[in-house]
Amino acid sequence: MEGEIKNLAYVWFTVTASLCYCYFISSKFSKGLFRFMSLVPIFSLYTVLPLSLNSAFFTAVAVFLITWLTNFKLLLFAFNQGPLSFDPTKPPLHIFISIAALPIKIKQNKNAPTAQNPKKLPLNLATETVAFAILIAVIREYKDCLPPKILLIGYCCLAFLLIDLLVALSSFLVRVLLGLELEPPSDEPYLSTSLQDFWGRRWNLTITNTLRDTVYNPVRSAAVAVLGNKWSSLPAVVATFLVSGLMHELLFYYVTRVRPSWEMTLFFVLHGICVVVEIRLKVALGGKWRLPGFISVPMTVGFVVATSFWLFFPPLIRNGADVRVIEEFTFFGELVKEKMLKFLSYRPDFQLTFE
Repeated sequence: MEGEIKNLAYVWFTVTASLCYCYFISSKFSKGLFRFMSLVPIFSLYTVLPLSLNSAFFTAVAVFLITWLTNFKLLLFAFNQGPLSFDPTKPPLHIFISIAALPIKIKQNKNAPTAQNPKKLPLNLATETVAFAILIAVIREYKDCLPPKILLIGYCCLAFLLIDLLVALSSFLVRVLLGLELEPPSDEPYLSTSLQDFWGRRWNLTITNTLRDTVYNPVRSAAVAVLGNKWSSLPAVVATFLVSGLMHELLFYYVTRVRPSWEMTLFFVLHGICVVVEIRLKVALGGKWRLPGFISVPMTVGFVVATSFWLFFPPLIRNGADVRVIEEFTFFGELVKEKMLKFLSYRPDFQLTFE
């Protein structure tokens, strides 16, 4: 564990130093080709950097944050677009690094009221952390006894909680330490009324916004000249889901180091095609007819869960990635428990009260 912490420190020191290069050196080049060429070594570095890690969880987080999000944000930065843009003003260095390396998005209009309604379920950082810890403990203890479908439902809940916690914790730290007003990381995806609602407005909004800027908008602009405004969004949607699938495939390749089976890519392409069908149906029906929520929500969530059973989780389970991650979290939990007991042995008078 100590060696892995050193590897993790090396990775984040390298990321910080390279982002300083982007801030001070690459920004001096005019936007476009020359700035892009100055960033090519950084793109390459961020692609191989997660290979320095051995932990399945740390590797997955590094690929998600650095190889995917940061590289995509820097790609937009090459053309002075996206969240790292120096237009209209150049942000301070610590803000630039935070936005580049973390899954956050700064609220553009601080005075505007938030568009997010109060949550219908009482889930926050604390309750999600407790739920995640309990779920990890239950799956670790009873994994061999649970029916396969129940285990997969547990994995769906773990995936939701893990990603939501990662993004929410990053947002919380940035909000507290830097005082920035941030956009919400997600919006209760378990209440989605359609796949378009799930992927476009509720689930993992940091990735949604990044893919919209780097894939959807450029593809749609290019498709307008060929297909016209009416149809240009359709190839853009499929291209966005295809890129998302390929990045998930890359992420899990880094974790398992096993040749991809392409099931992950098929999962996202399938959802992209279904979203295209949804869009055309809404247009054909004039946007007036909608299924009631008590029907559309179970159908949407059920489809996401069922297709994840079929295509998303099997390659992870086949290669033992699920077992590795659960073991790592269990080890980390035991380590925290040990440190707490050691602390309490030195401070027998310490009392934790809730008032």
